[in-house]
Amino acid sequence: MSNHFNSLPYNKNALEDMIKNQIVYRGVSSSKVLDALRKFPREYFVREKDKPYAYTDGPLSIGYNQTISQPYIVALMTDLLDLSGNEKVLEIGTGSGYQTAILSLLAKEVYTIEVVPALVDFAKNNLKRFGVQNVHFFCKNGYEGLPEHAPFDRIISAAAPKKIPETWKKQLKKGGIMVLPVGIVYQDLLRITKIDDQHFVEENILPVRFVPLVKEDES
Repeated sequence: MSNHFNSLPYNKNALEDMIKNQIVYRGVSSSKVLDALRKFPREYFVREKDKPYAYTDGPLSIGYNQTISQPYIVALMTDLLDLSGNEKVLEIGTGSGYQTAILSLLAKEVYTIEVVPALVDFAKNNLKRFGVQNVHFFCKNGYEGLPEHAPFDRIISAAAPKKIPETWKKQLKKGGIMVLPVGIVYQDLLRITKIDDQHFVEENILPVRFVPLVKEDES
């Protein structure tokens, strides 16, 4: 990735306050994750009218009934993936590309799926601004994943299915990690580690609230 971000103006004080008071305070201390957050100011991934609220402690609407996740949740989910830099990652729900950008700095390749065409364009433009080149975009329903590009070392979802899709389990590499919210009214953030095709270790991290996985019943 190029260093385009160095020449982009941003609210450094607000970004540092966000990292200190929302993320480090809640226990995410990975220097790699924190550095990635610093390289992608959140104000460049929200709508123009929402820029004054870019560093607030919560999700923000990005239109089309979709949101950019709370900064702490982005940091936590990224940390839970335990990325070393060599992974091939599948992301379900590109949104504005904020989580995608963070992943692009910490993984080798990111394959990201978004069902809303306008958000695909929004995310592409956002990442282009920062010179990101290791992200592959797909405009489709994410429920089926990307079997043609599987297996993946990591899978992350920014939308909540009712239950863990078997398609995602199949596309996760042995020893791989999947981080996702699951549930309808009540949702939990889960980390799933694949032992083999029949065995998975499931960790319940904390209660969350995400938008539902779009059109999963029509897949």
